[in-house]
Amino acid sequence: MAKRAAVIHVVSSFGLSERKACRLLNVSRSTKRYQENRKDDHSLRKRMKALANRHKRYGSPRLHALLKKEGLVKNHKRTERIYAEEGLTIRRKRKKKPGIFLRAPLPEATTPNETWSMDFVHDSCTNGSRIRVLTIVDDFTRECPGLLTQSSIPGHRVTAFLDQRAIIHGYPGSIRVDHGPEFTGRQFQQWAEQRRMHIQYTRPGKPMDNAFIESFNGKLRDECLKEHWFLNLKHAQNEIEQWRIEYNEERPHRSLGNRTPYEFVKEHQTMLQEQRLNLNLVHISG
Repeated sequence: MAKRAAVIHVVSSFGLSERKACRLLNVSRSTKRYQENRKDDHSLRKRMKALANRHKRYGSPRLHALLKKEGLVKNHKRTERIYAEEGLTIRRKRKKKPGIFLRAPLPEATTPNETWSMDFVHDSCTNGSRIRVLTIVDDFTRECPGLLTQSSIPGHRVTAFLDQRAIIHGYPGSIRVDHGPEFTGRQFQQWAEQRRMHIQYTRPGKPMDNAFIESFNGKLRDECLKEHWFLNLKHAQNEIEQWRIEYNEERPHRSLGNRTPYEFVKEHQTMLQEQRLNLNLVHISG
C-alpha cells in the first residue's frame, strides 16, 4: 500500500505518467491495483425493474431487446448482470423431456396470410364461470389477427369471427387446426370451401403438428391468463384484447429478430414495394 501511495503521489505532484513514476521509484507497475470504473446503473436498473414489473414473464433477452430499443444498453452482458443482481430471474417449472421420434416438418409459410393456425384455450373467472378463447396466429408474420373470448364458441361463432377479422386482414389461403368439433363440422367445412380456403388437419394426439399456435397459446397463458384474476367475462375480454395489442405492437419476438410482428409486417411490405418498383423500372427501361 505504501508503494502504491508513493506512485500516486509522484504522478499527481510532477505530472509524470504512471510508467515513468514506477521507473523513478524502482517499483513494479503491478503494485498499482486496478481501480474499477463502473458506469452508474441507477437509471437503467430503475427502468429494467419497471419493465419487469409490467411484463412479469419477460426474461433477460426480451427485456434487453426493449432496453436496447430505448438506447439504454448495448451489450447483453450488462443487462444479464443487472438482471441477476436485482433478483428478476423467473422461476420456471422443468418440463418432462419428450421422447425422440421422427416427424415430417411443417410446411413453411413464405408470405402473410398464407397459413393461419387456430386453437382454443380455456380458463375461468373468479365468479366460477368458464371462458374459452379462440386463438389465431399468422404462421409467417407471427401476428395475432384476433382473439375471440366467450363462454361458448360453437362453429358458427368461429366462422362469423373470421369473417369479421377478414375485413381488416383478408382471408388466409389455408387454416391449420386440430380435429375439434368446431373445425370438423359440415358448416365450417362449407364456409371454408366457399372462400376457397384449404383446411389442414393435424394428426390426432400430435400437438407439435400445430407448433406455431401451441407456442402462441403458451405465451398467452404465461403472460396474460396466469397474471390476471378475471372478475367476469367482460373483464377477461378487455384484458385479453389488451394483451393481444401489446403482443402485436410491443413484444419483441425472437424468431423475428427481436422485432414485433407489426414491425416485421411493415418491413416486409416495404421490401415488396421496393421489389415492385425495381421490376417496373426494369420493364420501362427494357
